[in-house]
This record gives sequence, C-alpha cells and structure tokens, in this order.
Amino acid sequence: MQNQEEINRLKNVVQQLLDEAKQQGASGAEAAFSVDNGLSVSARLGEVETVEYHCDQGIGVTVYFGQKKGSASTNDISSDSLKETVKAACSIARYASDDAYSGLPDAELLATEFPDLDLNHPWDINAEQAINIAIECENIARGYDKAISNSEGASVNTHQGTRVFGNSLGFLQGYQSSRHSLSCSVLAGSGDAMQRDYWYSVARDAAALESARQVGEKTAQRTIARLNARSLSTRQCPVLFASEMASGLIGALIGAISGGSLYRKSSFLLDTLDTQILPDFVRIHEQPFLRGALGSASYDSEGVATKARDIVSDGILRSYVLSTYSARKLGMQTTGNAGGVHNLTVEPGSNDFAGMLKLLDTGLLVTELMGQGVNRVTGDYSRGASGFWVENGVIQYPVQEITIAGNLKSMLRNIVAIGNDVDLRGNIRVGSILLEQMAIAGE
Repeated sequence: MQNQEEINRLKNVVQQLLDEAKQQGASGAEAAFSVDNGLSVSARLGEVETVEYHCDQGIGVTVYFGQKKGSASTNDISSDSLKETVKAACSIARYASDDAYSGLPDAELLATEFPDLDLNHPWDINAEQAINIAIECENIARGYDKAISNSEGASVNTHQGTRVFGNSLGFLQGYQSSRHSLSCSVLAGSGDAMQRDYWYSVARDAAALESARQVGEKTAQRTIARLNARSLSTRQCPVLFASEMASGLIGALIGAISGGSLYRKSSFLLDTLDTQILPDFVRIHEQPFLRGALGSASYDSEGVATKARDIVSDGILRSYVLSTYSARKLGMQTTGNAGGVHNLTVEPGSNDFAGMLKLLDTGLLVTELMGQGVNRVTGDYSRGASGFWVENGVIQYPVQEITIAGNLKSMLRNIVAIGNDVDLRGNIRVGSILLEQMAIAGE
C-alpha cells in the first residue's frame, strides 16, 4: 500500500536539490529525502512508562566536481534552505582532495524495475491501544510463574517511513515501508541468583507479529529456564549457536567480505574469492525481492539494482559485498550492496532445533553473547556467553559466566550443520549453527 502522492511530494524536493546542484556547477549529484512517523510506548509493572510520537524528516545531498566530493544535510525543506544546503555541499567539494574512486555509479547498473515488494502496512493503533498490548504482554510474563520476581517492562513500537533517492543520471525513485515490534523482558529469582531474559517479535505487517500472550510466555519461559545457572570447567567441546545468535556469526563473515574491510586490508578473509571458506554443504545467498520481508529492496542506497545471487555456494566464496566506491578501489564492479545486504539467507538444513540438539549430543548451547571480542583482521573470536549444557541431545542445566573462543576462519570451516529453525526477525535469515569444537573458559 503505497501513497504515491506523498512519494511524489518528496520526489519534487529531491529534484529541486539535483537541479540546484547542476545550477551551482556540480558535474554530478545525488540526494535523498526521508520522512518517518511512529509511536513507541513502554509499560513496566502494569504502569505506563513512556509514550513517544516520532515525526522526523531529513535531507542529504552529495555533489561532485569531477573527482571531488562534498555532502551536506538539513531538515528544512524551504527553498532557501535547499539552496544553502547545496551551496554548503559545493563549498566542501571545492576544497576536497581528488579521489579517483569517487563518483556516481555507472548508469547502466541503476535499477530500472521496481516491483511491489509489499513493504508498507500502516498499523491503525493509538497510544491507548498500544499501552494495553504492552501491559497485557508484561502481565502474562509476570503471571506465568511465581519465580518471576520483577520486570524490565514491555514495549510496542510502530513505524512508517517514506524514502526517495535520486541522482543526476536520471534516477528518481521512492517507496514507503513499515516496521512494527512487540518486546518484553522480565527477571526471575532473587539476590545473586536473579536472571533476566527477553523476547521480541518484529514484522512489516502488525498482523504477522506474535501475540502479546506468545511474547509474554516466551519471555517468561526463557527467563525461568536460566535459574540456577552454573559455570563450566575449562574445556573443548562442540558448540551450538541458537538461531538468534547464529546471525552474529554470519554477520562477522559478511563484514569480512565487505568492500571497506577488503580495500583497507583489515579482513581475515582477504584474497579468498573463489576459495573454500565454509563446508561444501553451505550456501549463502541474497533474496532482495521477497515480499514483505525486512531486508527487501529493488535498489541499494546508490540506486544500483539489487539481484538475487549466491555469495557462497558449495562452501566457496563466489562474490564480495561491494558498493560503487569499494568496488572501484578493488578494481571490481559494485554488487548492489551500498547500505548492506538484502535478506541474506543461509540455506537451512533438514534438522529442526530438537534435531540440532541431538546432533550436538554433548556440548554447549549458546543463547546469549556478551562483549565485542571479534577481531576482523585476524579472525580471533572471544566472547562472554551463557546458555545451556546439553548431554545426549537433552538440555541438562543453564550455564553462565563462561567465555567461548576460537578463530572465525576455522570456526566457519568447522560448521557441522545448519538448522531449519530460521530466525526471520532481521536481515540475516539463518537457523541454529553447530560448530565442531570451541574452547570454553570457565571456572
């Protein structure tokens, strides 16, 4: 459901910016205009904590004088403000150094087809209704078991945005999208034995959200399951990353094959194109045209056409993840990934979560990670973790205060299986991932 009148209003402003840039002598220009509206409410212990209405707009323009580049932004769409913004960008560009790799994308790579991706589903909800959902969700979590002793609250968010992008090559397109979420977090136990956990649901269409009851019950179940957690002795063992944790592993891989890391030579996967980086059963691909998905787009943030493509197949790295600038630095062509990947999908295996536990047999299930202990240059990986100890495919007890460590290069090569319990709540769509072995540092 696209409001073409609103999109056209933004297009007119973007075209003004492009025309003004040309008038002020720029050899090329690109501009973007976004308008966002939303409602966020939170409740804790049955009382309203916050109610926030959002209404923001932002305009950005980048101009080129040959290989010199300048950018400026504003939130004022008056004619004088637009002229001053372009003037500021031009002034910056004139003082900038030449950069042989800067400039607009090649015109033939720009998107020319714009299918309806079903991204916009406004949620007709007012603050009172949103508060009631949040309170209901939290009440269900708090009342689920007497072990639940406190709450960090529940929140409901609804957002709708309109975005238009254009450049002096004749590209001028826009779309509307929505995003809604419901989340809850509670605590169980008391004193030093207290544990917290959370759950959330997110979707383009509010009808696709998990219900307040589902989110509340999952929050409570996850929190109670963590009570009476123990540490582990230091050991080597198989590790199963729950699906919501597995996306971080794949995110680290994507970061390592992204243009910025590659041309700066700050990647543990430098010079690995067309080589085996994962087991031969692993396929990772982009699906930018999935209807209603969170990462769908027919063009990237430069207007370059996206496409369904394999990044990894048969475990072999087939393509990097590049913008126009990074591609030129590497002597390659953009992959349509300015702004990131689009519904990156790790092809699932045949096992559900229970089947993955059986494959794990005896080892560690990771359900939470702490810290930022990932070195993209060397691949060294060391993060605080909590989860569950598993024996004979059955969860035995919760685990906390441990560190898991390895090297991403060997971790990726030693993936044993990928589950079909795919987490669809983000732009990386992946099931649980079983690794052959990692080092566990505990007591």
